[in-house]
Amino acid sequence: MSDTPQELPPAAQRALAEAEARRIKADEEAKTRPKELGGRDGPDPARYGDWEKKGIAIDF
Repeated sequence: MSDTPQELPPAAQRALAEAEARRIKADEEAKTRPKELGGRDGPDPARYGDWEKKGIAIDF
């Protein structure tokens, strides 16, 4: 069962619109940040639980 935005209650539609606006704002802010030099490639290990680099467990 997939709800289309027209089938959702008004509060849910507002929540989805607000979430999309926050995503767009976060993407714009990410573009203005300086690039990290010497950092990890790929997803953030604190968020995704990947605590190794080149097979060696690391901590920060």
